[in-house]
Amino acid sequence: MDENYITEDSDILVYYKRGKTWLIKPTAKQLHTHVGYVDLTSVINKRYGDCVVTNKNETLWLLKPNLEDHVAKSRRKTQIVYPKDTGLILLKLNIFPGAQVIEVGVGSGGLTTYLSNLVRPTGHVHCYDINPEFSNNTKKNLERVNLLEFITIKDINTTGIDVKNADCAIVDIGDPWSVVESVWEGLKGGGNIAFVCPTINQVEKLVIKLANSGFTNIETVEVLSRIIEAREGKSRPAMRMVGHTAYLIFARKIFPLTK
Repeated sequence: MDENYITEDSDILVYYKRGKTWLIKPTAKQLHTHVGYVDLTSVINKRYGDCVVTNKNETLWLLKPNLEDHVAKSRRKTQIVYPKDTGLILLKLNIFPGAQVIEVGVGSGGLTTYLSNLVRPTGHVHCYDINPEFSNNTKKNLERVNLLEFITIKDINTTGIDVKNADCAIVDIGDPWSVVESVWEGLKGGGNIAFVCPTINQVEKLVIKLANSGFTNIETVEVLSRIIEAREGKSRPAMRMVGHTAYLIFARKIFPLTK
């Protein structure tokens, strides 16, 4: 059937005004919301972009979910990297189809999802974690969006970082300085690395470690994001915004001077 039409197995992003959304499949039979319920069998064979009306006469729009929607609605065991940070990380790492990527600390797999989508069809994301619960949850989230084949997850305590000549790396763990040297070994010369650190104390310790461990072009960034409420005659910035989520540290691998 035409992919623009909804089937029994389709994922649907149901949209209500002001950004309220639900990610569902018609097999759920009914969708119950604060603005009424919808019989989901009625959405089969509709087009993405069509609408349905709840029993309370409220309009809901049927949209095709993109990768960001899937990540935002994914099962979480930990906090995921915010979209405002994710975009800059992907740009700084220079991710491309075919890239070999090291990821230390998978969390709930949000960033893993974006990485695996960008490296396919010939690239791979080599993930390392110590928590089987996080790893299993990440695999389920990647399977739902058909990206599982582009990642592997290993226990870093068992294997260490056993990848060599990787194009780039991302580290999101509580003690990132502890893996700096082993990630250096896994990267190719000039390879990009990014770190996600919630606190400035972590940043200070990490930056010193990077400078002493074969990295240059070290940069620390904080990304802030604010919604603008654009309305005729009364547009203004939103009163609330996403402020601090994490500090992002970027660097590039270099080789020591030879005499």
